[in-house]
Amino acid sequence: MQLPALQHGVLTRDQAVELAGPPAVRGHVRQGRWRRICSGILLTNNGALSPEQQHWVAVLTAGKGALLAGAAALTASGARGLPVRQIPVLIPAERNASRRVPRLPPDMRTVRVYRSSVLPVEHRQPAVGIPRTTVARSVVDAAAWARSDREAILMAAAACQQRLVRPEEILTVLKVMTRVRRRGLLRRTLRDIEGGASALSELDLLALCRRYRLPLPDTQQRRRDADGRQRYLDAYWREWRVLVEVDGGYHMNVAEWAGDMIRQNRIWLAGDRILRFPGWLLRSDPAVVAGQIREALQVG
Repeated sequence: MQLPALQHGVLTRDQAVELAGPPAVRGHVRQGRWRRICSGILLTNNGALSPEQQHWVAVLTAGKGALLAGAAALTASGARGLPVRQIPVLIPAERNASRRVPRLPPDMRTVRVYRSSVLPVEHRQPAVGIPRTTVARSVVDAAAWARSDREAILMAAAACQQRLVRPEEILTVLKVMTRVRRRGLLRRTLRDIEGGASALSELDLLALCRRYRLPLPDTQQRRRDADGRQRYLDAYWREWRVLVEVDGGYHMNVAEWAGDMIRQNRIWLAGDRILRFPGWLLRSDPAVVAGQIREALQVG
């Protein structure tokens, strides 16, 4: 694959000159076939920048040794549904270079350059494509740079749930990054994921139990319903026979709603008590959720 295609049409001026020669490069830019993105960076067409092209602009602008990092690197590795408000880039701490970024066009997200003194070879993604950190390292950085603890948890949960990385791989990175922000939170989250929690709602529920000093439930427990189908329980206190299910959203049709009600009735008939909460209630009024769970455990 030729360099322009490999880099989604984003080239440094030196790369462009080497490929096409100085006169051709000047002609393409002057006649509007190519865009000048910023000092030293060209786009080999005149359209708006795609997300992939923005990533390449960020890395090439940051210079030698730069790696796409954090949530942007996770997205480049295939993660879906993550908030990517800016494009973080890592450079080695020993590189004596400014972290200032040249002025970029309006169709380019903000680029933020970070220095890292912990950037071993094993934290660099070896695959062909844009230079970036591994998924495990990207999760650690994304969690550290997140706007909130909940957003940090989302980074780890999404990467593990989408099978992009295993919890133990992220924990290995944390062993060498001993001073990273939210290290403790990330370790607890990964232990919960190893224990069976996979959805963000389940992680929220475990955090709520710790906060209100409730016994921790088993998560993602399998059981067969009356029809012989395998079901997964969000949270189950086996000793008290109490089950909690967290709904991520509202049901969209009557058939689905009726099916859930029938399943709930069968659980009750089998002797288990079931509590259901919408996901937003765990975050907006956790005391109510904790109170009802505690009451159910006391009744048991």
